[in-house]
Amino acid sequence: MKKVVFLFLILLITSCIFAKTPFVVMVTDTAGLGDKSFNDSVWAGIQKAVKDFGITAKVIQSMEMADYIPNLEEAVKSGADLIVAVGFLIRDSVEEIAKKYPNAKFVMIDAVVPTDNVASMVFREQEIGFITGALVALVTKTGKVGWVGGMFIPPVERFEVGYRAGIKFVNENFNKNVEVLIAYVGSFENVPKAKSLAFQQFAQGADIVFAGGGKNTLGIFEAAKEYSQKYEPKDGIRRFAIGVDQDQDWIQPGYILTSAMKRVDVAVYSAIKDLVEGKFKGGIYSLGLKGNYLSLSPMKYTKQFVPEETLKIIRKLREMVENGVIKDIPKTRDELKKFKPPKVEF
Repeated sequence: MKKVVFLFLILLITSCIFAKTPFVVMVTDTAGLGDKSFNDSVWAGIQKAVKDFGITAKVIQSMEMADYIPNLEEAVKSGADLIVAVGFLIRDSVEEIAKKYPNAKFVMIDAVVPTDNVASMVFREQEIGFITGALVALVTKTGKVGWVGGMFIPPVERFEVGYRAGIKFVNENFNKNVEVLIAYVGSFENVPKAKSLAFQQFAQGADIVFAGGGKNTLGIFEAAKEYSQKYEPKDGIRRFAIGVDQDQDWIQPGYILTSAMKRVDVAVYSAIKDLVEGKFKGGIYSLGLKGNYLSLSPMKYTKQFVPEETLKIIRKLREMVENGVIKDIPKTRDELKKFKPPKVEF
């Protein structure tokens, strides 16, 4: 009889982990929903959790950085069981609010907050940057490629440096001399400036430009299409952009070679699943190619521009990074200066 009562109590406790429907609140960064990139990807992961687990969710949009603290406060006071904070720039505000409300639970996307009630989801962007850089270095017809970043913050730096390391790897292993042009917008929401910078890089001879984040990507995609439409009939060279964070290839089909996907949707979905199952834990979660948290898009609209032999090389490179054959991919500009690409047989 005691065993029966004990089992009943376990079942009762388990079923009551959430006596009410779990409530998740997302606090955006200043790019907000509609960026067709980072924020939209996080929200997609939350929406999948709504469908799969029956949770409820809402989003609070941050129009400027001054909104971070009041928005996080609002999320806590609304009774959220989990607060998802998006982007490196909100990090200090999350730390302040997490310490003020130690019983609240947070997911911090793209930065580390060292408190027990925060699950910090950080990505090894240099890994997918490396694969992307290798691809563009193998595909470029002009021998010159570009990078237009948003703001020079650690996650963006890791993308940029990994990209340049991948190009350096191809230069060393395939006897190439691909040049990289680097520019930064200074924000994630200045679409006209991003478009202008991409145009400048195309005019300087780049035929592929990596769009490094936020709503800026939309301007860079437009630049690739418009420049191609003007000059491809004359020189036969298609200009491409590279998407980022989610599969953006559909935005300008045929002009986005691929997208360097950072699966924040998968990461946040996993955290919500843990919450629902009573397994949520704070701590640092480092996510990379292994587990498919980082990957290239399937190139639905552009595979005809990439030789099968190149795709085989890229698949092999990915395996080498995942398995640790290629390791210590640089993540800062200082590390890039010291980076010596390994010699690899293909």
